[in-house]
Amino acid sequence: MSLNICWLFKIFRTEDNGISSKVSLEEVLQWPHSFEKLITSKYGPMIYKTYLKTEHSDENIEFWLACEAYKKITSQRKKISMARKLFTSYTQPQAPNEINIDRPARKVITRNIQDPTQACFDEAQRMIYKHMERDPYA
Repeated sequence: MSLNICWLFKIFRTEDNGISSKVSLEEVLQWPHSFEKLITSKYGPMIYKTYLKTEHSDENIEFWLACEAYKKITSQRKKISMARKLFTSYTQPQAPNEINIDRPARKVITRNIQDPTQACFDEAQRMIYKHMERDPYA
């Protein structure tokens, strides 16, 4: 068995929320070959989050998923509220679920948080995607 799919089998054995029974074997077998397929599948992010909890880095997938939800918000009032929540939870220094992003990305978010745009968190989200793809996924 390939080392990069061992975590999948570990999670499937211990998964008790019923998600693993809803995922097809064909879908799961695609995940080790492409992080993109894992992260964009229906249940992949939830299963991957379960794994990341064992690695103490589930804040990364939580932030990434929250950014995906943020991009879909159409109401400016809701966008501002969600942007502030993302900022205080993940990107401000000493945030409870602080993510590992570089200083320039953090500065852009800090500067834009008063009037957030659709792309306010894009660079930070790209960085987190690369972290997840490169480190715990591999």
